[in-house]
Amino acid sequence: MARNPNFRGWIMISLEDCVALCGLTEEQILAIAEHEQLPQIEAAALAQYLLRGADGTQMIREMIIDDIRAAQKAGDRPRVLSLLHVLHHYLRQHPEARPPQHPWSRLF
Repeated sequence: MARNPNFRGWIMISLEDCVALCGLTEEQILAIAEHEQLPQIEAAALAQYLLRGADGTQMIREMIIDDIRAAQKAGDRPRVLSLLHVLHHYLRQHPEARPPQHPWSRLF
């Protein structure tokens, strides 16, 4: 079998590359991974797919909110605070995901 002279080797893409390419922070990807019970790299791919869809930003917002509720139910206050921080930054980064009427909407 002849070797292809144009082949320069395999290109490896890291988890950090995937996170950077998807348009969300690592913490936001971790929230999606937790919600969907996926490995982080698959959550990054899902995030990129959702961000390109019509209601994808709202779906990601709901995933983070679901994670907050689960942490509240479990009594995990540090996780609740961490996820609230994630949600706050997500909504600042993606204003289209903000609900039109909500008590904290005016804070942005």
